[in-house]
Formats: sequence, C-alpha cells, structure tokens
Amino acid sequence: MSEERYPQDLTVTAEHFANSGWKEAIGGVKRKDYSAMWRTLSSAAQDAMSADKIAEGKVLWLLADAASMMLEPKRHNEPFTPYYRMFGKPPALSENFSAADIEFFAQIAGRVDDARLRGRLADLAWIRSQPRDPKHALMAIDAYRELNLAETWISDGGKCWERAIRLALTLGAGSGDRIAEMRDAILKAFHSATTDDVYLALWLSDLLDEQQLVQKSDFRPIGERLETLAKDFGSSGDLPCCRCYFERASRWFEKAGDAAKSAEMTVAFAEGWARQAQGSAGNSGHVAAAIFYEKAIQAYRMIPRAERGTYQADQRIVELRRHLNEASEKSLGEMNVISGEIDISEIIKRAQDAVRGKKAADALGVFANLYRADSKAIRASAIEYIGKYPLSNLMPTTMMSRDGRVIAKRPGMNDEGAIWAGMIEHYNREIDVAVTGQILPALEILMQEHHLQENDFAHLCMQSPIVPIDRERLWAKALYAGYDHDFVTAIHLLCPQMEHMVRLRLKVVGAQTTTLSQDGIETENGLGTLMEMPEVENALGPNLTFEIKALFCSPFGPNLRNEVAHGLLSVDNCRSAASVYAWWLGMRLVFDTYRYAVHQANVSQSSQEDP
Repeated sequence: MSEERYPQDLTVTAEHFANSGWKEAIGGVKRKDYSAMWRTLSSAAQDAMSADKIAEGKVLWLLADAASMMLEPKRHNEPFTPYYRMFGKPPALSENFSAADIEFFAQIAGRVDDARLRGRLADLAWIRSQPRDPKHALMAIDAYRELNLAETWISDGGKCWERAIRLALTLGAGSGDRIAEMRDAILKAFHSATTDDVYLALWLSDLLDEQQLVQKSDFRPIGERLETLAKDFGSSGDLPCCRCYFERASRWFEKAGDAAKSAEMTVAFAEGWARQAQGSAGNSGHVAAAIFYEKAIQAYRMIPRAERGTYQADQRIVELRRHLNEASEKSLGEMNVISGEIDISEIIKRAQDAVRGKKAADALGVFANLYRADSKAIRASAIEYIGKYPLSNLMPTTMMSRDGRVIAKRPGMNDEGAIWAGMIEHYNREIDVAVTGQILPALEILMQEHHLQENDFAHLCMQSPIVPIDRERLWAKALYAGYDHDFVTAIHLLCPQMEHMVRLRLKVVGAQTTTLSQDGIETENGLGTLMEMPEVENALGPNLTFEIKALFCSPFGPNLRNEVAHGLLSVDNCRSAASVYAWWLGMRLVFDTYRYAVHQANVSQSSQEDP
C-alpha cells in the first residue's frame, strides 16, 4: 500500500505515533469526514518525509491509508472499499495492510480521541487480526456511535452508525446493552427530527426497519410521526418530501397491521403526485404532468381491493387517466433534451473534460446525456445504406448465437425486415462508439471525483417519475452496481426492472398486458410481446421504444432480456458494450426524469410563492 513511500521493514511504535502530529493535522480540518481526514494526513505525511522524519511520516501515511477507504456497512466481510477506483489498478483495501500495520493500529486505537479515526483503526484491527479480539469490535462500536446522528448522517456518520449496529448484531450477547442503546438513540433522533432536517427522519426509519431494531409496538408511532412530517412538508409546498414521507408512513402502518390507515397514506401519496402534475401543467410542463399523473395512477393501483371503495380509487384512476391523456396530447413537441446547456457535439469530443471538475449533480447531468439515439435518423441511415449497397441485401442472412444456434434470419431485398436489421446494425455501431469513447471514459472521472453511494442513487430513484413505486431500491442497486463497475450485477438487476417499468407504463395508458389462456389462466406477457403492442410508442415515445426493442428484445441485437432470463450471459458478456450501455440507458432515464421533476416542482413552488 505504501507505494515505496517509506521503508517497508521500518517498525513504528506508539512513541512515533505520539510524536507524529496527527492530532494537529486533523484538528484544523473544517469538513469532518474520512475523505478530508485522508487528505490532511497525506499532506502531513509528505511534510514529515520532506523533513526527514521517516518513522513519523510512516505513521501518518498509515493513518492516511486507513482513512482513505469508504465504509460499506452492508459488506459484512470486507466493509472497506477505496474512494478512488482507477480502471486496471488494484484497490487499496484492508488486506493491503501488513500484519505489523494491523498490530500497530490495535496498539494505538485506544489512544485516539477522534471518534472517526478511533473507530476506523479498531474496526481494521477487528476484521484483520487473527484470532479476532471482540474488544476491538466493541471499541469500534462505541467510537462510531459517538458521532452525532443529526449532524453527520448525510456524510459518513450514517454509515458509521450502521456499521456499529451490524458489529453489535454480530457479537450478539457479547455486545451487552449496545443494540438497545443504539435503538433508543435512533428513535430519539427520529422523533426529534423536523422538516428542517429534510430526509433525516426518512433515513432513520429505514435504518430501524432494515436492521429490525424495533418491535411491533413501535410501528404505529413511527408511522404517525412520518405522517405528521409529510403533512408539514405538504403545507410548505415541498411535494417531493411530502410524497416520500406519506409513502413510508403507509409501509409502517401496513407493518402495524392497519390496512385502512396504510391505504389512507397511499391515497395521500398518490394525490401528492396528482398535485404536482397539476402544478406542472399550469406552468406548461405537460410532459412532466403526464409522468406525474402516471405515478399517481400507479400509486392508486397499490391500494388493496378491500380498501378501494372507501376512497373511490377506481373512479379516481379513470379521472387521472383522463388528465394523463390531456397532458400527453398537450406535450407533443414539448420535450427536448432536458438541459439545453449541454453541447452534445462537444461531449462526444471531450467526454472526460465535460464531466471533470463539476458538482456531482451537474456531472451526472452531462454524463446522462452523452449520447441520444434518434430512431428516425437511424432508420434513414439504414435505408440509405441499403440503397447504396443493394447487393448486400439481395440474399437472406442467418444470425447465429454464441453457441452456434440459429436465432434469427434477416430477409433479403428491401423490405421492413431488412430495414429493421439494418437499423439494429447501425445502432450497435453507435453504442459501441458511445461506450468506448464516451461513457466509460466519463465514468472513470465520475468515480475519481465523486464518492457516490447506493443511497445517493436511491434518492434519485425515489424522486424519478419513471421508476415504478416500490422498485426504487432495486433500480438504485442496479445503478450503483454499474457506477461501481459491477456490470454483472447491474445487468441482471436492470433487465427485469426495465420490463416491469414498461409493463406499468402500458397499463397506465390502458393497454392489456396479460394473456388469458383457454383454461382461464391469466399470465403477464414478456417484454418482447409488450414492445410489439400498438400502445407502446404512446407510453414510451418512439426513441425509447426503439432502444428497448433493439437492446433487450431483438435477436439481431444484444437481446439482453432473453440472454439474462435464460442465463446465457457470461461475465465477459455482462461487461460488453451493450450491457454497459443498457446500464447507462437506465441511468439516463432515471436522472433525466428526476431532474425534470425537480425543475417542475421548483417552478410550481415559485409560482405559488410569487402569484
């Protein structure tokens, strides 16, 4: 890990640690998180080496390396991942510390009065010492929970708390009363949270749920507090937060066994979407209005049959569908690339420069718009090619799979089948260039400059109108996996969720997405069948319709839905240009609709404040 920054055989001691100036180095850091600690310790280490203080410099380098890793609490056996991940280079993980380094951390951890650093050193000692000593886990737990939840949850404090809980659960009875104490502290912070804390209470309620820290007697009070906050957000005009809190309240009332109250919260959640749709339509945001009405319909469909009559849900769905159709008609020609400031031609030439040095949201906005498929232009190119080279299309062409099976036959002559095959061929060339020349190079810069986590993608998905209700976490996991360069996980999560999204959007526009057999058994149609329905372009638009067909359904293309469903993708196939592009397409859909929704919400709120 040292990269020859100091002699490998040099032994450092607690005395060297005491004389290293580590406390002064991190004491002047304004931003209190591991990333800032890493930077200042690295700088101090370089200064020490320049001053020929080799042992003290090694101490500072070791501390900097310890702080340089991100904490991923859900990864039980290896919870530390590198902040900066460069393609082709091994990450700096805990295994890179030598046994002597770990022993040194164990010796000095108790002398560190900074909770973050003490927790990190004790945690490393716990996971790397052989045999493991529970005192190190207990020290890490106690250090992590010293961090103020309300002040640090949005940075790395939240992850520290989650790690503390998981360590305590691992130790079981050996952790003493720590689990109960942490539960009480989280509940106290939850009930004390206000609208000024924005999503804090939401995150705390999810933490309590995921870690199963609360009993059934707690479910209703949690739901009631979420309901109160939802109403407060609604009164202030913060519709995105209002919706999120109503949706979570519904889940907690359902857990409490109160189906009626859960349905009431779902109705409020649905009406939050309808309210935002009305505000968007009033500001000429008919595209956004149509998407928001669609989300409202999806929410009403979640209400159990037994509770629908109370809220006249079926009648409301009919009314919302009418509003949806009106908004869709008015939106024709309205939707362009989300940000007019993005110069696509410049991005194509300088993908990395386009995302470099920007804030995370701005960089993602550019990244999500590196390429745009134009189905009309692709069709025109295919027809032009056929016209220029007619002999190439006189004879039929057989398409073979990787294992030698005949999977498609392209007809000869200039008919629609040949044009479609030509479009897929042209599209495949375009996405190859987009992935190798733009998407992956830009992704490398994003990974270097922004330490995005799964929760960041979950926030995007919760606010994105295109992500179906109750599927936000699955989409977030898929997007985060691709961002983390794990395209194997990304493509296997994304394919079924893309199909589910298409099915729901078709249902919203009134399409019948099931088939009734002669035996009276009703089954859902697969993606290939869904994409051939006449309503699909109305639900998705022509360009997205083409891309989903070309990527996921056509045997002339990658046919990802079939390949994933039948287990035909190897690891290398999952990392192909088509798989990477499919992940990026999911990112584009989520981010662009998220940004459009936030923009319309801001416009709507501004118009209410300044009539």
